[in-house]
Amino acid sequence: MCELGDDGSKGGDAVPVASLAGAIADRERQPGVRWVWPASASVYPALLKAGVRVARCHDAALADGLISARDGPLPPSQAREQLRPQQAARSAGFGAAELQEALFGPAEASADSALADPKETLEALISVHADQLDRIAADEHPGKFGLLAAAESAGGLAAAEMSLAGLPWRAEVHDALLVNLLGPRPAGGAPPARLAELIAQISAALHTQRPVNPDSPAQVLQALARDGVRLPSTRLAVLRDVDHPAIPPLIEYKELSRLHSAFGWSWLDTWVRDGRFRPEYVVGGVVSGRWASRGGGALQIPRMLRRAVVADPGWMLVVADAAQLEPRVLAALAGDRAFAAAAAAGDLYAELAGAFGGDRAKAKVALLSAMYGGAGGEAGQLLAVLRQRFPAASAYVEAAARAGEEGRVVRSVLGRSCPPPSARWRELTEEAGEPGAGSASRARGRFTRNFVVQASAADWALVLLANLRARLAASDARLVFFQHDEVIVHCPAGLADEVAAAATAAAADASRQVFGQTRVVFPLTTAIVGCYGDAK
Repeated sequence: MCELGDDGSKGGDAVPVASLAGAIADRERQPGVRWVWPASASVYPALLKAGVRVARCHDAALADGLISARDGPLPPSQAREQLRPQQAARSAGFGAAELQEALFGPAEASADSALADPKETLEALISVHADQLDRIAADEHPGKFGLLAAAESAGGLAAAEMSLAGLPWRAEVHDALLVNLLGPRPAGGAPPARLAELIAQISAALHTQRPVNPDSPAQVLQALARDGVRLPSTRLAVLRDVDHPAIPPLIEYKELSRLHSAFGWSWLDTWVRDGRFRPEYVVGGVVSGRWASRGGGALQIPRMLRRAVVADPGWMLVVADAAQLEPRVLAALAGDRAFAAAAAAGDLYAELAGAFGGDRAKAKVALLSAMYGGAGGEAGQLLAVLRQRFPAASAYVEAAARAGEEGRVVRSVLGRSCPPPSARWRELTEEAGEPGAGSASRARGRFTRNFVVQASAADWALVLLANLRARLAASDARLVFFQHDEVIVHCPAGLADEVAAAATAAAADASRQVFGQTRVVFPLTTAIVGCYGDAK
């Protein structure tokens, strides 16, 4: 261990410690301590298992990920090679075809490793940390980028704590839900009874001599074509518009088959132990700053399985959910006063409906089209109305789209950078004749249009999580789940109201820290429930 000055320089000699956990626990009793270490994912779980929690840290791996996304691959150095921090693939650049997957899908990461010589590891860490402080200070908005690095590091701590605490999960409830939907648990790899029934219904409706395999798009499309129905694919969005007796059981099969494969009995056997689901969270695992998870599908828990998330006896779940977060973030980013006034309402879409003849659904389509780049059909007409009423908000996302089409990089409100265009993207745009031309440029424009909003929403949610974690530090309440704009806290029943108030206060703090004195209201809905399925 070694004390560091505010500029990252050594404040004293390195001190050997017999027990790292014991030494950290001793220093945690002093206020204002911030630990600097290579990566929370590799250091903090062992401390937690030893009963040691820390208030603050600087995660060199996560900070390097933010900096390299902004600056491009960092110059190779012996110090960074020694630490080998986890680096997200987001800094490598993405092609047009990969952009949507990059925005919503997890980024790969390399494993940490430490040197056998702790003194060399310490010196490498000090060198990397000092370089990071210099790079953060050199940012065009150092206060915001510094807040992002601090929040990302706090997220690393929260992720490890949530994995240790685990989400309360009742295996017997999960099993009962599966039996109700699929039939008894099958043996020997046979399909569940309900899936077998649906296969028979689909085959009968398609008049085939042999059973149709619903998992084979080719077989399904061929059978439908023989019955006079020609489709481009078997995606659910396509099937829902088709009138044929085979379609209802096919849709049900697809939904139940996915449940069985992703969250069926095998999942239950693998992931639930001692009444807890303990996923491994990947902080900033998506280029927009959203989290991912390694295995277990923690961020895609089906709504029907929320009935299995049940608090311990004498405890409650406090579920805090930010309402219509991304549209409100756009209003704050753009500084659009009319949009901000509309966002002050409880239901933003209903408040905007007046501009669309009182039709809430059309207001929602227009706003989502503005953020996600949809302009076809009725969406284009609705967008024109939106541009007229909220010109600043529309101009903000249009500018982000133009930047993407021209190959420029856009950033979130706190400074998280989107991936730069890949060499392949540049080749495609050159073939199209000029930057901004061609399908590759348009795809990148849609990506950057969405990135500035989604990444800024991720900034706000991450700061909310960091604030809430700090407010709960001295209590018995435990963060157990975090998903984009939703947080779940497991706490003794007597603390539930206090935790709900802490979540509301943490959201207010996040709004001020991220957006300053904005007129936009970011309401947080809190529910105190015994079962997650009762929260909505």
